[in-house]
Amino acid sequence: MRVTPADREALPFWLRWFFNKQEKRYGQVLQPALVWSRRPRFFVLFASLWGALSHKSSPLSPVLRAMIQVYVAKLTWCEFCIDLNGQTLAKEHSGEEKLAELDNWKDSDVFTPQEKAALAWTEAMSGSGCQVTEELHLGLKEYFSEQEIMELTALISFQNMSARFNAALDIPSQGLCKIPARRNN
Repeated sequence: MRVTPADREALPFWLRWFFNKQEKRYGQVLQPALVWSRRPRFFVLFASLWGALSHKSSPLSPVLRAMIQVYVAKLTWCEFCIDLNGQTLAKEHSGEEKLAELDNWKDSDVFTPQEKAALAWTEAMSGSGCQVTEELHLGLKEYFSEQEIMELTALISFQNMSARFNAALDIPSQGLCKIPARRNN
């Protein structure tokens, strides 16, 4: 890693409590959270935004959400995000098959037309520069409401920020996903 994570024991009590919960959930503390915790205010902003985006009442299915996050991670070369989000996707219904086929989504029968429209939107938003076209937007509108498009776009934007942060700081995979998720070359 290019930045030393915060010393967990030196953090405020409420952050140590968060890391105890995280350790119970994942079996370990996640390194990006410790890096963000070097500045507790940044961590609070990051965690708050993630909390707002990951609400259970989201109109986007858990499978779609996890798939989008893995795909952004692949496009931005974030090994940690592929690992963490791959674990989440693998746990969802049909997730293992989608995880294995994600590199070939355009030609795969595993993905629905709705998922393919969301993956195309994700790809356009996640390269160098935002390459979103009206044709892509119209394709999304066939399957998603305006609220869903807004949430999908916010999720992709957040995942781009998170993945690029982790990739730039060379935060490694932590071995969370038991199913290999090939990264785009």
